Amino acid sequence: MKIHAQALLFDNDGTLVSSLESVRRCWTRWADEFGITAEDFARVELHGRTAVEIAADLLPADVVPTAVARIEALEVEDVANGGAVPLPGTRDFLDSLPADRWAVVTSATRRLAEARLAHAGILPKTLVVAEDVTRGKPDPEPYLLAARQLGVDPARCVVFEDAPAGLQAGRAAGMITVALATTHEAHELDADFVVNNLSALSALVSDGGVEISERR
Repeated sequence: MKIHAQALLFDNDGTLVSSLESVRRCWTRWADEFGITAEDFARVELHGRTAVEIAADLLPADVVPTAVARIEALEVEDVANGGAVPLPGTRDFLDSLPADRWAVVTSATRRLAEARLAHAGILPKTLVVAEDVTRGKPDPEPYLLAARQLGVDPARCVVFEDAPAGLQAGRAAGMITVALATTHEAHELDADFVVNNLSALSALVSDGGVEISERR
C-alpha cells in the first residue's frame, strides 16, 4: 500500500479518538429522557451522522432543537469521564504531519468536537464541524469544504474514516478512502484500503506531498 497525497482528512470519533462508549451512554440516557422506545432507538444509525439528523428521525420537528441541545450537553459533560481517548497510532501519525496538510472533518458540533479533541491532546489547525455545512455525511460537502479550506484539489486528498457514511462521503468527493476497522468489521467497510487503526500506517512528508504506506 502506497498513497501519494497533498492533504489528509480525518474523521474524529472512531478514527482519531474512541468515543463509542460515551456515545452509547449519552444517547441511551437521551432516548430515555425523550421517551423514545428501545425499538425505535435501535433502528436509527448513530455513528457518523449529525445529532440533528438523528433527532429528526426520532422526534417531532418542534422538539428537535431542544433535543439536540440536550445531547450536546450530555456528550460534552461525558468527555471528562473517559469520553474521548486517542486510538492507537493517532498521536504519532498526526505528529508526523505538518499542520497545514491535515484537517479533522466531523459530524459533531464544534463545541463537542473541540472538547473531545482537546481532551485527547489533538489540536487541528483546520476543523470542519456540523455547523459548517448544510448537508452532513454521507454527502460529500464536509470533505469538499475541508479540501477547499486547505487549498487542495479533492482528488489529491485522502479520507480516513471508520463509518460507512463517512467513507461514502469521501468517495462522493472524489477522494482516496482509507477505512479503519475500529467500530465496524472490515467486510462492512467499502474503501480503497482497510487497516486496523492508524498505528498500521506511516507518513513520509516531502515538498511534493505526503506518502502514506503500511508498516511492515
